[in-house]
Amino acid sequence: MREKIMVIDDDEKITSMLRRSLSFEGYTVATAANGQEGLKGILENEPQLVILDVMMPYVDGWEVCRRIRASGTDIPILMLTAKDEVSDRVKGLDLGADDYLVKPFALEELLARVRVLLRRKAERPEQKTNQIAYEDIIMDFDTREVFRSGKLIELTTKEFELFHLFLQNPRRVLSRDLMMEKIWGYDFSGESNVLEVYIALIRQKTEEFGGKRLIQTVRGAGYVLRGES
Repeated sequence: MREKIMVIDDDEKITSMLRRSLSFEGYTVATAANGQEGLKGILENEPQLVILDVMMPYVDGWEVCRRIRASGTDIPILMLTAKDEVSDRVKGLDLGADDYLVKPFALEELLARVRVLLRRKAERPEQKTNQIAYEDIIMDFDTREVFRSGKLIELTTKEFELFHLFLQNPRRVLSRDLMMEKIWGYDFSGESNVLEVYIALIRQKTEEFGGKRLIQTVRGAGYVLRGES
């Protein structure tokens, strides 16, 4: 099966050149002209590798990289940039990029790095499909355990189910009614604060070791799993 590569770059000459060259090497290639299109394209194409420019309109490469890693996928990311500052390279790697190439680059070097990243990906043990991850959180369905930065978080059955609902819907605002229906399956009275109690318990347990708050309150709308403090 031909490996799929997603190229996300607003420079039409570069995307056209990479499409031709990578196709000639036997890869299936999809392209996007900005980060917003790129994130959509990753979901639609499920590529084995992403080649990602940093400076783009709408959503830049830093944010695309962050969102890819926040989704829990370990897809290899090769970042391209016109910047050659050490701080920029470090920032990309800290956000989860696997490799970094400064423009202008030699096509032969890019192809070599693509081969290396795909080979590393093939050699990695497959991630368990019964796990879900977000930032530094890992939820394991076999053991019904939750870890944050490698530390075990003890959750009750209802806490586990509620937190799972958040992990399934990162950055989506979940209404109180939706959560009550999904987790408890029937309506509590309007005065009941059971949901708020469980949210507070999950926050306490996930923040116990100094982790930043992940479940944010959206006043008048509900709650959202989002990394901003």
